[in-house]
Order: sequence, then structure tokens, then C-alpha cells
Amino acid sequence: MTLGAVAEPPVRRRGSDYAQLSRRITQAGLLERRPGWYAARIVLTLGAFVAGWVAVVLVGDSWWQLVLAAAMAVATTQVAFLGHDAGHRQMFRRRGASEMVGLFAGNAAVGISYGWWVDKHNRHHANPNHEDEDPDVGAGALVWTPEQALETRGFARWLAKRQAYFFFPMLLLEGLSLHAASVRAIVGREDGRYSTPMRHRAVEAGLLVAHTVGYVALLLAVMSPVKALLFAVVHQALWGLYMGLSFAPNHKGMPMPTAEDELDFLRKQVLTSRNVRGGPLVDTVLGGLNYQIEHHLFPNMPRANLRRAQPIVRAYCVEQGIPYAETGLVESYRQALGHLHDVGQPLRG
Repeated sequence: MTLGAVAEPPVRRRGSDYAQLSRRITQAGLLERRPGWYAARIVLTLGAFVAGWVAVVLVGDSWWQLVLAAAMAVATTQVAFLGHDAGHRQMFRRRGASEMVGLFAGNAAVGISYGWWVDKHNRHHANPNHEDEDPDVGAGALVWTPEQALETRGFARWLAKRQAYFFFPMLLLEGLSLHAASVRAIVGREDGRYSTPMRHRAVEAGLLVAHTVGYVALLLAVMSPVKALLFAVVHQALWGLYMGLSFAPNHKGMPMPTAEDELDFLRKQVLTSRNVRGGPLVDTVLGGLNYQIEHHLFPNMPRANLRRAQPIVRAYCVEQGIPYAETGLVESYRQALGHLHDVGQPLRG
């Protein structure tokens, strides 16, 4: 989608626009930390996560383990959401405490590199949906622009024509992709230097090894190798699917700025983001990412305050004549899939 398709009436670029909104948010107290809320969230989330693994041990060598694998995919994603919040310092102002939670949630519990994710995610936040700057829309297994589609060859070209149909099945491999990317980030080198900046590389490597060894050892200790393999397949596939479904509504199908688009911070974040309507259940299921506009404008805002910030941000966007995208969950997926289908049109034509 081109930027001009949604930027009507004409964009007014005033450097003070974001500052005015920020003052309103600050005066409402929405940037203040919520230690009580996060303490309860951490206890409940990690409690469910640990309880799930205890259940795996108690159930033993049974086919009911496949049901537990699905439940653990949900618990694992919820733990990953805690890592996301820690990475944005929504829980604590100090880096050390945030990194401690992030390393535990990411490397130890989930098995992905916290340092790699923070580096990648910060680049996404700086330039969301920008083809050259946002790593989330770079050409890969999926393509996000017609230009990327036209550059594909072989099987990649065949897939690009039909990627909308394969999007959800491909998300079943997202978990494996995240694990592989984490390992590459820790050991990958270019010109004699590590290609991914990371503050605690040795610690991260040790935690990933401990996670992998503990995961495999626990499964083999309580069930047969066949059941252990099937448990891992179901768990990792559904975790990847859940992660993908949580992030897909946020930007896919929204405008993709280029180097020619001169947008201030406010418009860069709002025009490229989409909110998903829903109540407390949707807030929990999507980890607060359904308030994507507010999250991108104020990344360090505690998750519990995003709902309260939404009416302030939406009203301000109306004042400034800035389109504010918000839709239902199913419609958000339809728009994302529609974009993927449109991108492949030059190849089908």
C-alpha cells in the first residue's frame, strides 16, 4: 500500500505535534511504571508456564502430552510477551533489571536470543514498514513489495505468487526460524567481527544451550522418543503460529514509506500501524500488541496503560487530520493477506 493512499487530507509536518501529544500522555500519568501490575502478571504467567511443565512430568508417557504441547505453546508465547515488555523497559527504568527479565524470558524460558531480538526490534521501531530500514519487511521467505516479488527466482518466485495462501501454514515454521536466527546472531561474524551487537553474548549462549539441553532431556525423561519428538513438533509449530498471529495484524498491509517520504515521528508511527479492537481478552491474547499505534508512539509505556492512552491518541490524531487505523481481529488478517496477495500480482499477471 502506498503512503498517499491513506495520507488524506494532506499531511501537515510540524515538529511540535508529537511533543504536544507526549505532554498530554505525561500529564495523564500514563508513562509511570506499574510495578504491582507487572508483579502480578509475572507471577501468573511464569506460574502457568512452570505448572505446564510440571503437568508434562506428571502425565508421563501418554498421548495426552500432545494436548499439553498445545497448551505450552500458549504459555510460551505469554512468556515471550514479558520479554517484549522488558526489552522496551516497560517494567523497570533501569537497564539491568530489564535485561535480567529479558534474558530469563527469552533465552532461558523460550529459547530465543534476547540481545538479537532487541537489536532487530529497535530497528523496526525506528523505521516501521520501511523496506530498506525495517528488518521485518525485508525480502525473505515472504515478500512485502512488488519490487521484492519481481526479484525472486525459482521456488521463491513460485511461492511469492501464492504467498497469501501459504502464510498461515508458513507460520508453523516461525518458531524454528526464531531459534535458528538466535544461534546465527550469537555466532555469526562478518569481517572478523560479530555481525549482531550483543551486550551479554557469552551469557546468552550459555542460556540457549541450557534451554536446549533441558528441553530435550525433560521430554526424553518422561516420554518415549516418538512422543517426545511429536510433542516438540506440536509445541514449536503452534508457538510459532501464535507468535506470528500476534504480530501480523500490526503493520502488514499498512503503508510502506520510502526514502522519498519525509515524515515526522508522529506520522511515521501512526500511518504505518494498525490497532485491533477488542476487550480484555484480546488485550491478553495479543499481549497488548493490539494497541500498536500507542505502543509505537510510546514504546516504554507499561502494557496496562495502553488501553487508557488510546482515546487520547485517537482524539489527537483526529485534531491533526492523521488517519488512525483500527479494525477487528479477523479483518486485520484479511487486510494483511490481501496485501500479500496484491504483492504477488505482477508475477501472476
